[in-house]
Amino acid sequence: MKKVVLATANPGKLREIRQLLSGLPLALSAQSEHGITGTEETGATFIENALLKARHASAAAGLAAIADDSGLEVDILGGAPGIHSARYAGPGASDADNRAKLMRALAAAGGEGEAGGGKFPARFRCAAVFLPAALHPAPLVAEGVWHGFVRAREEGEGGFGYDPLFFVPRQNCTAAQLSAADKNRLSHRARAFGELKKHLAAADA
Repeated sequence: MKKVVLATANPGKLREIRQLLSGLPLALSAQSEHGITGTEETGATFIENALLKARHASAAAGLAAIADDSGLEVDILGGAPGIHSARYAGPGASDADNRAKLMRALAAAGGEGEAGGGKFPARFRCAAVFLPAALHPAPLVAEGVWHGFVRAREEGEGGFGYDPLFFVPRQNCTAAQLSAADKNRLSHRARAFGELKKHLAAADA
């Protein structure tokens, strides 16, 4: 089993990643188990931020690292909150704080959404990386996108982050109303880590 540090302190994300990578010969541990705190996310893209987090965790733990960076892009808001999704309402903001700011931004943007139904086109985007060592020049990189809508009201108790606001048309519910199994089949993170899992399996073949 290869020891790998996961560069996240988000318990919901940690749980999802462990499930998505199950079956691989990896012994995954959270960076907090190594006494590692997060690093500043100064990248201009999701991939750049994922690599920053992976290199930081790998260097601190002396292990291979896996990291992702993801966020919500809303068309009517010009793609915001985007790479700032986790700190949209400011440093240390809670998920509820970020959702509240998003709902205020949607209200301020005006309009009634698609077909007047209060649904605004949006997408979740995720970049996932595997770094064999902190200074390794060729990380494995994968991306995933999940298209849907956001609404200015919350529904559902599951998931985390913006899930209660993200409406999934084919399932006719929000991401927070999906079962964990369905979310791990449909989401942006599922798609990115599905591709990363294929890359890792091929590299070990």
